[in-house]
Amino acid sequence: MNYPFLIISMVMIFLFLPISINLQAEESLSNNGSKVLKIEILFLGDSLTEGFGVEPEESFPTLVDEMLKDRGYKTLEIINAGISGSTTASAVSRLKWYLKNRAKPKQGQKSDILFLALGANDGLRGLSLKAMEENLNSTIEIALDAKMEVILAGMEIPPNYGEKYTQDFRAVFKELATRHKISLMPYLLKDVGGFYNLNQPDGVHPNADGYKIVAKNVLPYILEKL
Repeated sequence: MNYPFLIISMVMIFLFLPISINLQAEESLSNNGSKVLKIEILFLGDSLTEGFGVEPEESFPTLVDEMLKDRGYKTLEIINAGISGSTTASAVSRLKWYLKNRAKPKQGQKSDILFLALGANDGLRGLSLKAMEENLNSTIEIALDAKMEVILAGMEIPPNYGEKYTQDFRAVFKELATRHKISLMPYLLKDVGGFYNLNQPDGVHPNADGYKIVAKNVLPYILEKL
């Protein structure tokens, strides 16, 4: 990775105002005309999930939605709950709001999915890793209690935060995935982070081409739950 490029501008990730985009899937019918139960996929994250700096249709949750529909998954509802500048401190309240407002799952319905992609701003601000771990842990527990499938996306921070903090930050995601026996995507920005040609001028947020790679990397984790 090109760390100097990241170090200079990575703090930009939490400077932007909150924006949330919901993508509503159309209601589907089975061959006999009966209503097909939807599976909701909630992408809970920060500006990386929101798609800061690109068109809404270029964010990785939207691209994943398109890829799934191309594969015949027509009864999914993708919810982009990315909010710029958010840390793990907001995760529990945001998930509770979603659970309060979602349609009640019916017997026999497949589990809804939570793709949890928070923590980057905690690390970049040098916040307490213990607090980050507790926030993510509580969020995961609430999702599991609500019978959701959970995918946890890990993040990386530049080495200038110190070797111990950097290693401990990375370990939080691994430990939580092991503790709860949930899927772990080790690094959300794999093959994108640190590459000039795949990022916007701020060096933090992927550009349209970068988000295509992120979506491609996220897709197998979603398919595994379907």
